Amino acid sequence: MDRQFFIASAQAMERSMYCIARSYLRCEADCEDALQNALLRAWEKRNTLREERYFRTWLTRILINSCKETLRRQKRETPAADFPEAAAPQGADPALWESLRALDEKYRVTVILHYRDGYGIREIASILRIPESTVKTRLSRARQQLKSLLEREEMFA
Repeated sequence: MDRQFFIASAQAMERSMYCIARSYLRCEADCEDALQNALLRAWEKRNTLREERYFRTWLTRILINSCKETLRRQKRETPAADFPEAAAPQGADPALWESLRALDEKYRVTVILHYRDGYGIREIASILRIPESTVKTRLSRARQQLKSLLEREEMFA
């Protein structure tokens, strides 16, 4: 993989990667650190990628691992109450964003990968290293929970 391909592909995924990092991490600085670590690791290990067509999936997996590493480090260092609340990304519906934040992490990540980033069931299964049927189940349950959360919010609005 040459430098130009790496840079162009990583830049094309920039917004998508930020949203994935944000779905795991609440603090913007942590998101940026996880992104930087993922890109550095990917660059260092670029020769391990056998087929360039899987670059998106490969880099997303590296990013998720980087986010999980950050979370493990934070568990040892910082109480969860000290984290600032995550704001909705620019242009996002605040009610939907809050409902997404309320979902369990495994559902939230699956929904973001599928609906926001356009990954297919098979790709998500590969990225998260879970069976395709589990991805389908998580998407279904997430939709049910989102519907319930949004309906509840409408009742109180």
